[in-house]
Amino acid sequence: MMKHLSIDIETFSDVDIGKCGLFKYCDTDAFELLLFAYAYGFGSVRVIDLTAGQQIPAEVLADLQDPDVIKHAYNAAFEITCLNRAGYRTPPDQWRCTMLHGLYLGYPAGLANLGSALGLPEDKRKMSAGKALIRYFCLPCKPTKRNGSRTRNLPKHDPEKWRTFKLYNAQDVVTEMADYHRLMMYPVPDWVQEDWVIDYELNHRGIQLDMELVDGAISIDSAHRNALIERAVQITGLQNPNSRNQLIAWLNENTDLELEKLTKDTVAESLKVASGKAEEVLRIRKNLSKSSVSKYQAMDRAVCSDGRIRGVLQFYGANRTGRWAGRLVQVQNLPHDVPTAIDTARHLVKTKNRRGLALLYGDVASILSQLIRTAFIAPDDAMLCVSDFSAIEARVLSWLAGEKWRMDVFANNGDIYCASASSMFGVPVVKHGVNGHLRQKGKVAELALGYQGGPNALISMGALKMKLTEEELPDIVQRWRASNPRIQDFWYAVDTAAMSVMQDAQPVGLPHGILFSRECNLVYGYDYLAIILPSGRRLFYPQPYIADNQFGRPAIHYKTQIGANWVNTSTYGGKLVENITQAIARDCLALAIKRLAQHGYKLLMHIHDEVVLEVPKAQLHDDEIDRINAIMCEPIPWATGLILNADGFISPYYKKD
Repeated sequence: MMKHLSIDIETFSDVDIGKCGLFKYCDTDAFELLLFAYAYGFGSVRVIDLTAGQQIPAEVLADLQDPDVIKHAYNAAFEITCLNRAGYRTPPDQWRCTMLHGLYLGYPAGLANLGSALGLPEDKRKMSAGKALIRYFCLPCKPTKRNGSRTRNLPKHDPEKWRTFKLYNAQDVVTEMADYHRLMMYPVPDWVQEDWVIDYELNHRGIQLDMELVDGAISIDSAHRNALIERAVQITGLQNPNSRNQLIAWLNENTDLELEKLTKDTVAESLKVASGKAEEVLRIRKNLSKSSVSKYQAMDRAVCSDGRIRGVLQFYGANRTGRWAGRLVQVQNLPHDVPTAIDTARHLVKTKNRRGLALLYGDVASILSQLIRTAFIAPDDAMLCVSDFSAIEARVLSWLAGEKWRMDVFANNGDIYCASASSMFGVPVVKHGVNGHLRQKGKVAELALGYQGGPNALISMGALKMKLTEEELPDIVQRWRASNPRIQDFWYAVDTAAMSVMQDAQPVGLPHGILFSRECNLVYGYDYLAIILPSGRRLFYPQPYIADNQFGRPAIHYKTQIGANWVNTSTYGGKLVENITQAIARDCLALAIKRLAQHGYKLLMHIHDEVVLEVPKAQLHDDEIDRINAIMCEPIPWATGLILNADGFISPYYKKD
């Protein structure tokens, strides 16, 4: 019989974990383990005060490495990393993370938030005094005359607070155990647990940063901004031309413009009619508003002592679908543009040659932004191998709905944007060829309309920036839907299935093993609308009910986290299809990641549907990228007939191919 060991620790570091991440937090000589709270078999909690010379019992130390003892913690990655850093060895595959468990069931992140959403009784909830106690004992303090100019608060400086802090440490174990008992009826699937371990190892491995490029970009940006502000002062005479109010007043008094605000859109519109000094000042304003170096600054903060950045991905960060979320540098929203002569641009930045960069490229801020990807590099003895699923959401949606003409396009390696435009307008469309101008309409339709979107979805996907007019958008919607009748049918089939389950609680199946069901934990009164995916993973919608939506029509509502609040929201057929499609695409990526790991590849990170691997040059074969692409596209046992395609490249640095 398996033993269960629940753990929570408190630590000190002089690194800000929120800004720098867990791994940099531990990567400092100041790091120290303060308290170790634990409980066996979900029983009573004991706190070990390591600052008082107490020792973690030998039985516990042995159990930290015993595969027959399951270790539990909330955000277990923190405990694993900190304990290993402090010299207490414990493998990640022996741990279970209650945060992951809560996210899997559709609940919010954060131990206090989860306890609140689960309705824990007051004696089981996280202590509200915790944040203040952590600020006092776990972070450096500001030296003052009153505190004797010390930079850290120790237990002796406030024994009463320290006693409360130990109670807080114990209470976190109590809360975590109470959460686990309320979640355990619906366990995290074993293979998702295995993926969590792979993800931890990926984040622990990290990826090398080109700190010369990072340092050069920050330096050039600072000099560039100073030069722009200096020029704006010369033109306007303002003390602070970067002040919105001061600049609006100057523009309204000294030019023909009449502005009430200085948003990105109003600046862009004003530049169409401005001239002379007004145009130059607005261009300076536009350049100053670009946050081209915020990611470089995040890299500079979070880089570890060995030059690698770690923890850039959050497993199950998007808990509606289970997709990963970006952390620290936010790798999921890196710029897509690629500068010409990329090696020249990198050299100019690394040598801090701002004038050369401006002379060759003009817009310094844009070039710095375009080079962000290339700050992720391979060590000297390795290369980065990058492989990307091609149009995976469109492929999954077509497979789910059985839209045969689209699947034929994918089977023949066709261009779905051209094929979609051809289907919509009834003429052949070839990229850079016959009727090539229609491809743009096919592209925006593909990106915006697969999940029951209308003209507003086209606009939000950039239709107007693509030179389409608002007047033609309804026609594009109508044409796309007419050429994709099975996808339309799938929206309504999903909506009907979900509503049927909500009304009579009887499971409803759809093709490819998708099953809608109503799940209830009668002990605690929890209720879920669940969607079983082809992989066997489930999507959970907590506390569902039917009520009129904003349009006055009956719709499914459920609880979700929006900002800091646990609130009700509504959904509909197209949105559920989006959840299902993105969740299946996520499961395809997860399986590809597992297969690559099983083949011995070192995964560094992944961005949407693209994986980044580090391969030693000594092991690099001529057909390496073909091997990787083939592994990515191996048949998926639970998705018979799904046609995948991947393409990739090898480079000393990460980039958009």
